[in-house]
Amino acid sequence: MVVAEEGGRGAAVVHEVPYYAQWESPELVREIIAGSVSAADDPRWGASGAASPEEYEYWSWRLCGVACLRMALDHWWGVAPSTMTLAGECLTAGAYERDGDRLRGLIHTPFAAYVQERWGLTAQARELTPEEVSAEVAAGRLVMLSVHPAVRHPDGPEPQRRGGHLVLAVGTTGTALVIHNPSGFAGESQAYAHVPWRHFERFYSGRGIVLGPPEAVDG
Repeated sequence: MVVAEEGGRGAAVVHEVPYYAQWESPELVREIIAGSVSAADDPRWGASGAASPEEYEYWSWRLCGVACLRMALDHWWGVAPSTMTLAGECLTAGAYERDGDRLRGLIHTPFAAYVQERWGLTAQARELTPEEVSAEVAAGRLVMLSVHPAVRHPDGPEPQRRGGHLVLAVGTTGTALVIHNPSGFAGESQAYAHVPWRHFERFYSGRGIVLGPPEAVDG
């Protein structure tokens, strides 16, 4: 279902997309990020499919892209595989690269190829202007966007860099981009968080992954 109403740029479109955080307990995200609660102490860590709390803690900080994929899969297919199942598949597909204890990713191009081959969605890694992001969402697609994690506070200080975190664009209005933020704070900046267009480019790297439904399915 799509909610549409007239806005400053014309029709405002917000898609009804299930929300998933990159941690299994969305209500603990603020405390985990602040360091007052360890991710290993997340009482729902086992739902991730990790073999231990330590494995869960290691991966959970790197699962923003996987959380976005879970949202898209639930939206179009009605399934949300566990985070570790998807993370393992992404690792095999080259969307993550391990170097000892270091993990590089999510790497956009191999990830897009994996999404198409494994899940049958359309997926394209590309550079997008804010206007193109809005147009893609208005046309029925979802867009994974590389932004600075401080996007959870769009009125906050200027970030030192752009990018480094992935969020899912699920809506567009005349005044804001509507996102699901895997590391947003409960009740504030998780599901359907509005990032004013006037602030968006301070956080946005200019790159994203456009996700669409299977070709035979209308968006």
